[in-house]
Amino acid sequence: MSNVFKVVDRVKKEALRIAHEKLSFIGTVDRQYDASFKYDGNKGPNGQTLRIREPNQYTRRQGSRVMDVQDQNESSQTITVATQDGVDMRFNSAELIASVNSDAAFDNLSKNYIEPAVAVMCSGIEADFLAYCTKRVYNVAGTAGIGITTLSVPGLARAKLNQGLAPKDNRSIQMDSVTMSGMATVLATYQNPQADTSKLFREGLLARTAMADYYENERIWSLTNGSDVTGTLAAAAAVTDGGTNITLASMAAAPATGSVFTIPGVYSCHPETKASLGVLQQFVVITGSTTTNTVSPATILTGPKQNICSAAGAALAATYFNDTGLVPVFVGDASTTYAQSLMYQKEAFQFVTAELPILDDAHKCQTITSDGLSLRLWMGSDIRNDELLLRLDMLYGMAALRPAWASRMIGSAS
Repeated sequence: MSNVFKVVDRVKKEALRIAHEKLSFIGTVDRQYDASFKYDGNKGPNGQTLRIREPNQYTRRQGSRVMDVQDQNESSQTITVATQDGVDMRFNSAELIASVNSDAAFDNLSKNYIEPAVAVMCSGIEADFLAYCTKRVYNVAGTAGIGITTLSVPGLARAKLNQGLAPKDNRSIQMDSVTMSGMATVLATYQNPQADTSKLFREGLLARTAMADYYENERIWSLTNGSDVTGTLAAAAAVTDGGTNITLASMAAAPATGSVFTIPGVYSCHPETKASLGVLQQFVVITGSTTTNTVSPATILTGPKQNICSAAGAALAATYFNDTGLVPVFVGDASTTYAQSLMYQKEAFQFVTAELPILDDAHKCQTITSDGLSLRLWMGSDIRNDELLLRLDMLYGMAALRPAWASRMIGSAS
């Protein structure tokens, strides 16, 4: 094995090791490596999107009456794997080659070059993914303007996951350090978890309680509400059974993407029994406008996927929303910023990586895949300056296929 090959092989393994440690959010969600994207000779990647089927939902039949055979109503969502991020480095060739057979020299190389470079790449990807996912979560626990200092708000978030039928394993919480400082006294009892040693080296892990692992993460997304959080429903609110549009009236400014509101009389219903859960359904703004807003979840009024009802559990008509007397209530004050801590079950969010093509000579361009992460390392020489140039790339896509299995936690304004 040539020295160059040894260098590339060792650097790619070190880069992947560091990435696993730095990705405290991505490391706790559903990670997938999609082999269908694998580079195939001169044909390039085999695809650009990945379709994931969602489970069927049914309605209950009671008694021994005639069977009510229900059609399969499978649905799917698409993850587009088309985002490429990377980081570039340069090394003195003598220093790099010296690190091949010397652990001390390689540790120094990693500390000075590889670790800071991979940290920058991971931080940017993680921040983008956290923002993407949080903006699609409509559940919010806590009271805007009141700090999170006890386990009551995480407990409310846990209840929302339970109501959405999220599995009770593999749950995590991401909090910024300011919010976490308010929890310091409570969490001190639970620090230094030992149950799962595979988690101990992941950056930011502090404690486990309330059925979740707590991570301190400065990449938490913050929501700044729009300058107007007052308004009414429109006389023609554009709500349909299964639709994602809600038209508001009297808005001076569009709601911010990611802002959350409730509507009087519109309650969440149990996913299986369809009984009212006794709490108003929260909607998140996906695309904001002073008139018609795209929201999540969809307003499903009937059928196996029904998700909203009246306080008594009765089905709502689409015409119920056509009432200018109904005033939506937004979470938080206008033009105010709130950090959005996040509790979630692992499969609420999906991060999919794909293999980038191998270019140039095989020994200078390699990929490595482990535990749902795929990286490509490509090295070249600079004959003028006697340097080795190295680029590290990741091709990925992101999705929030089960936002009901997550809940934001809101506290003090920042």
